[in-house]
Amino acid sequence: METKLTHVDDEGRARMVNVGEKPATKRRARARCRVAMAPATVRAIVANEISKGDVLSVARIAGIQAAKRTSDMIPLCHPLMLTSIVVEFQVEDASIVVESEVEVNDRTGVEMEALHACSVAALTIYDMCKAIDKDMVIGELALWEKSGGRSGEYRRAAD
Repeated sequence: METKLTHVDDEGRARMVNVGEKPATKRRARARCRVAMAPATVRAIVANEISKGDVLSVARIAGIQAAKRTSDMIPLCHPLMLTSIVVEFQVEDASIVVESEVEVNDRTGVEMEALHACSVAALTIYDMCKAIDKDMVIGELALWEKSGGRSGEYRRAAD
């Protein structure tokens, strides 16, 4: 089965997909990533002992802002009027899991917005904590769920 790339025209040039004829539907995407760090860094974040301020609050706002600005950073993404953006954190012994969920009623999906929110929230955690832990690693960025649109439901298989 051959799959045609939607963002490439017949001559192989990048293009923005025309979604003008598609009906607006409710679409949702959930993404996740992990910031691995020293346990002492996690403890400092939880105790609000990072000199730059409340790391998770700032990272949450950064993720929300990133979702809203995805089309400014990813060239072929459509600007969307997002209806909901949630950025949450799961604190573990040696990492913080960042999860975002984005919703829209529109003609195209929000997978990139959810992924962008996670990545910028994770980068913000790194930025705010790099003075005490330069060995942090951001990884495992992935789409976990999506719903709506022509391709329907997607759920990532558990590892």
